[in-house]
Amino acid sequence: MKIAVLGSGNGACAIAFEWAQAGHTVSMFDFQEYPQVIADIAAAGGISSEGRLAGFQPIAYAGHDAGAALDGAELVFAVGPAYSNAPFGAACAPHVRPGATYIVCPGSCAGALVFKDALGLAPEDDSVTVAETSTLPYAVRITGPATITVYHRLADGYYLAAIPARRTDEVLAVVRTVYPEVQRADSVWQTTLQNGNPVLHPAITLCNAAQIERTGGDFLFYEEGVTPAVGRLVEAVDRERVALGAALGVTVLRDPELGILQGYQTEDNYSSSYSEAPGFRGIRAQPQLDYRYFNEDAGFGLVFLTDLGRQIGVPTPTMDAVLQVCSVLMGRDYAAEAARTMAGLGLSGRSAAELRGLL
Repeated sequence: MKIAVLGSGNGACAIAFEWAQAGHTVSMFDFQEYPQVIADIAAAGGISSEGRLAGFQPIAYAGHDAGAALDGAELVFAVGPAYSNAPFGAACAPHVRPGATYIVCPGSCAGALVFKDALGLAPEDDSVTVAETSTLPYAVRITGPATITVYHRLADGYYLAAIPARRTDEVLAVVRTVYPEVQRADSVWQTTLQNGNPVLHPAITLCNAAQIERTGGDFLFYEEGVTPAVGRLVEAVDRERVALGAALGVTVLRDPELGILQGYQTEDNYSSSYSEAPGFRGIRAQPQLDYRYFNEDAGFGLVFLTDLGRQIGVPTPTMDAVLQVCSVLMGRDYAAEAARTMAGLGLSGRSAAELRGLL
């Protein structure tokens, strides 16, 4: 099968490697603003991997021509942060292939809806299938030219849903040939709300802001950055996320519970499970506050979750507070920027019951 991977970051390279390893023909595309990794892969003719995935796998095309990467592709992975969802969808729009399947990995905050809209298609349009995952299936880093190290590969706690939801089983049948562990989500509400990054990253960063600015991130983000008090803030944010899921009729696992399933954590608590987590060992803090932990996980994730809460009548006071203080620290107003809102998704004014039935 011909596979296209949009993106050239850590996760995109791992997905490209493993699908090539499974015997598929893989092409990669990224925008010209991100030339280095694409150039390295093109020069090497493929990707080398160490760790949980090992060896070398050829990549048929790596470049900045979306048409060349998408030509004949039956399955397309759009792999990047929330702010890549719309640009990747727009890049695919002139090359839409009827019957193709597009997977936004991870969906972050309703990324599949954003991607499908950027394709120029309504959510109910079934000429193509757009799906999203709750997270990346790897802990992975680019460690050299055209080289990745895969530190961890999920064996559980990884969910997928399609738009429309009746297509989910069809997508799973294909994806499980490489990711047999991926689970069926009830809808994109479940995949979106199961994303733990907006729960963890803004709260932990907020509580360690001085240390990040003072040291340039020279400390261990989870091992040293999460104490019992920080854990209580994470727990309060997580409690509100779970409540949003309940209002929409989907089960959202508490973050430590999910971390145990995924193999990152061994303790089901907020006070010590992160600092003692084998899967988080050695992860250093970001070099500065102006980083995706605020700009994506607060500016997109918490903005979306708090807006959803207001619309369906679920209070999110802790999320609101974290978002407000993050905005103050960054000298900007994430809520006013409205990078990801219900109105932006065309879903404003709908009740929880209406949203449950929509997707």
